[in-house]
Amino acid sequence: MKSFDAIVIGGGQAGPFLAARMVEKGMKVALIERKFLGGTCVNAGCMPTKTLVASARAAHVARRGAVYGVNIPGEIAIDMKVVRARAETVTMNARNGLIGWFAGMDGMTVIYGHARFEDPKTVSVNGETLTAPRIFLNVGARPVIPDLPGINDIDYLTSTSIIHLDTLPRHLAVIGGSYIGLEFAQMYRRFGAEVSVIEHGPKLASREDEDISDAIADVLRSEGIDIHTGVSDIAFSRSSDGITVATDSARIDASHVLIATGRKPNTDDLGLDAAGVVTDKHGYITVDDRLATNVDGIWALGDCNGHGAFTHTSYNDFEIAAANLLDGDDRKVSSRILAYALYIDPPLGRVGMTEKQARASGRKIMISTRPMSRVGRANERGETKGFMKVIADAETKKILGAAILGIEGDEVIHGIVDAMNAGTTYPALQWSVPIHPTVSELIPTLLGDLKPV
Repeated sequence: MKSFDAIVIGGGQAGPFLAARMVEKGMKVALIERKFLGGTCVNAGCMPTKTLVASARAAHVARRGAVYGVNIPGEIAIDMKVVRARAETVTMNARNGLIGWFAGMDGMTVIYGHARFEDPKTVSVNGETLTAPRIFLNVGARPVIPDLPGINDIDYLTSTSIIHLDTLPRHLAVIGGSYIGLEFAQMYRRFGAEVSVIEHGPKLASREDEDISDAIADVLRSEGIDIHTGVSDIAFSRSSDGITVATDSARIDASHVLIATGRKPNTDDLGLDAAGVVTDKHGYITVDDRLATNVDGIWALGDCNGHGAFTHTSYNDFEIAAANLLDGDDRKVSSRILAYALYIDPPLGRVGMTEKQARASGRKIMISTRPMSRVGRANERGETKGFMKVIADAETKKILGAAILGIEGDEVIHGIVDAMNAGTTYPALQWSVPIHPTVSELIPTLLGDLKPV
């Protein structure tokens, strides 16, 4: 049996950085990863997909060149092999950077293999037994495959496998109208494929307010994406030249099907029962406000704990654990103000409460909206789709939440994110003097237009 001061299972965005901090403190740490360092973000999420989004945007801008007085003769052609290779290069550079970083770190042992608990202080991997007083789980999540008629008779894609495509689908059917599915839908439409989105719910991006969901649908429809919402029945069958997707309202002749119906935690094969670690009914590991499980000496970080399915929330889990365990601090998950983005183009930046949540809270609230068509930078760039919205508490003057669907919305939202984390009231922001011409310069104006509802 090999003994360590700590064992980290999973090489995503929380575990490796926590392992590195512990090594800096002089600890002997084992980092166990069953496949690739970097987790979903580096290998199948943020980095490759946003690289693909960038290629798709380049194609879109090139096709619109004439609008800006830039005439490009002939049809804009897409070389999917180059597109894929570029995304793979970005992934490999990041992955290899982590490999090199850990290789030069005394006290760090990286083990590739599948870890399972033997008891609360012991795990087995590759036939070896490892023990430590502290064990951290950072095992991530994977795509959910729903039990739909005919799904096992077709070759479907997931968000993990589609990034390896080096040919262009004739017609891509996307099952699921949430964040992952919508990013791939727009991306492949811009590459030149026909695209249909099929969503069980009444709206796309159902977490968002209806006005945001409707605006997202308008953006996608304007680019020729076929959207089907409120679909109750879906079945698949092979056809002579692809896959038939039959719903209660349409029949789609697709060449490829992407299943984007959510993700589930990678907790079902860790031997958690042997350690006594409790999970909820969805398989997420139950943790307290400081990320500790019900078993002393075991923590769960990142997607597997159900407290955020984003790279930045996973990294923040690392920050919380490191601050509490290594720096004598007392940080809590409940102090985190959730922010995220949807990377269609234009992107959606979101923070805090939706309007629906704010109304349901019983607070006296104020709301302000502004169309992107009334933003100078958007007009100058010729990208005026979307709008900005902010919600505030009428009594405390604190900002409760905001949504910016529009050009650079994923960056602009950080002005609101920072203000909310600092506890700044909206009147204090209203009199700032922002730089012109930017999108962010409209934040004080947006706040100045807050009206009670």
